[in-house]
Amino acid sequence: MTRAPGRWPVTEPVELDQDVDQGEQHLRLAAEQARFHVTLGAVRADLEAQPSAKCVRAAARRWCNAITAMADEIAA
Repeated sequence: MTRAPGRWPVTEPVELDQDVDQGEQHLRLAAEQARFHVTLGAVRADLEAQPSAKCVRAAARRWCNAITAMADEIAA
């Protein structure tokens, strides 16, 4: 019988007092957040460079379609 993650009963509890390098975890989180914000900034810069509201919406659709296609490719 398989159990979905986060469901009870927990058969393999996590030890909360284990030695975890908090600095390393913080650096990984900061790097992930930085990558997200840099990427989002690049998308925003592209959208702001568009000459009209119609072009902004068209560029946004292209970004959305490209991201969705990339996600589908990676998930496959």
